[in-house]
Amino acid sequence: MMTQRRQGLYRVFLLCQILITAALFWFGVWVLVTFYSPGAELTWRRYSIYCAMLVIGLLGESLNREGSKRYFLQAELLRQHRLALRQTFASTGVLVFYLVATKDAFISRLFFFNFLPWLYIALLFSHHFLPEFLARGMFRREEKTLLVGSTAKAARLRRWLRRKAEMGLRTVGIICDEPIEETPDKIPVLGGLDRFRSAVQENGVTQVILLEFPQLTDESRELIATCDLLGVRLLIVSDLEEKLRHPVTQFEDDGFRFIGLREEPLENPFNRGVKRTIDFAFAVPVMLLFFPPLAVIVWLAQRLQSPGPLFHKQTRAGVQNRRFAIWKFRTMHPENTDLARQATTEDERVYPLGKWFRKLSIDEIPQFWNVLRGDMSVVGPRPHLLEHNEQFAQLMANYQVRTLVKPGITGLAQVRGFRGEAQTREDIKNRVACDIEYLENWNLTLECGIIARTVAQLIVPPSSAY
Repeated sequence: MMTQRRQGLYRVFLLCQILITAALFWFGVWVLVTFYSPGAELTWRRYSIYCAMLVIGLLGESLNREGSKRYFLQAELLRQHRLALRQTFASTGVLVFYLVATKDAFISRLFFFNFLPWLYIALLFSHHFLPEFLARGMFRREEKTLLVGSTAKAARLRRWLRRKAEMGLRTVGIICDEPIEETPDKIPVLGGLDRFRSAVQENGVTQVILLEFPQLTDESRELIATCDLLGVRLLIVSDLEEKLRHPVTQFEDDGFRFIGLREEPLENPFNRGVKRTIDFAFAVPVMLLFFPPLAVIVWLAQRLQSPGPLFHKQTRAGVQNRRFAIWKFRTMHPENTDLARQATTEDERVYPLGKWFRKLSIDEIPQFWNVLRGDMSVVGPRPHLLEHNEQFAQLMANYQVRTLVKPGITGLAQVRGFRGEAQTREDIKNRVACDIEYLENWNLTLECGIIARTVAQLIVPPSSAY
């Protein structure tokens, strides 16, 4: 019920934003023609197309903002600023694209650059004031709600209940077995479960919220049956995350409902195709343009300071712990036998120029061959030695979750500064948290952002690079 109300409210809100944008645009056109270009002819057809481009931009941005729709009722100015800014650039971006594509130079630059800030201000004000105004007008009929469960569980819903009050939800009381007259949030306690039916009838309750999953007892079955008998809507707060001590995601497939522990955007074949395209777009130019001269430079440095093979090959753990051979430019002396020891800042195994190659990540360049082969990706969790994998897995229970995606040359952990030697459990925890965040929240913006930040760190290496 609340989801349907929120979705309906959002659609009305978006329609109002479109009307505001169109009204602001035509008002601007009127001001331009009346005060700045007196006697000029108003070309309705051209300006109608411009207005349509702005509307298409707003709609396109809305379709690409699925996750933010559930938050549009929250009065957070920073979030509202970001959304208004996104909408402004999306709508005017579509208009600019149309102007460039059609070589249309008719629109006034004075009008366009004055309209841009006013559009942002109008959208920002609409985010701040309009949702609450619309909600009060659309949901005048109160949804009298009765809570069932402990006062501690009710306290967790405090902010949610306050926000939903704008959508007509009013809490009339709580059913619990605690010997108190009201909760700390001033919600009246109407008695225990034996008072449930009478509390519903006496208070005109139209909605009941169970504050946790009911046990399979006669009491819970009777409560559910009573709701059906009295025509009362029943909602149940999912506390699976609390019981499992892990975030969960719910989905339906082929008629069955499942509960998973995490979202995995890269299980979507289209997303994987986009990511693979990015891999090729970077790996092919690097191997053709940068790899040959860098190989010559590293080879000469090795001849001077540490004669031996140009490359260093190791067995690493890839996606789902499948083993593969990773290639790197050799930066350590060839007589090194302690391969499992992590490199440190003043590692005696690294020849002098090898330290610079490591600091500038030049030694990682051959891994673009692994990217072309499909063993790795440009972005992903860094692949570790098999010995380190076993060691880290013993320290972190969720360490192996990071292997659900391909390892990468760079990753979210690396651009956040968690690179180099993992000296403490906290170092490993930070890296794993970043890797799982990347796995659960992958999108094109995140992928490109990590690549851009990696390029910036190649120009100005962080202190953790060695």
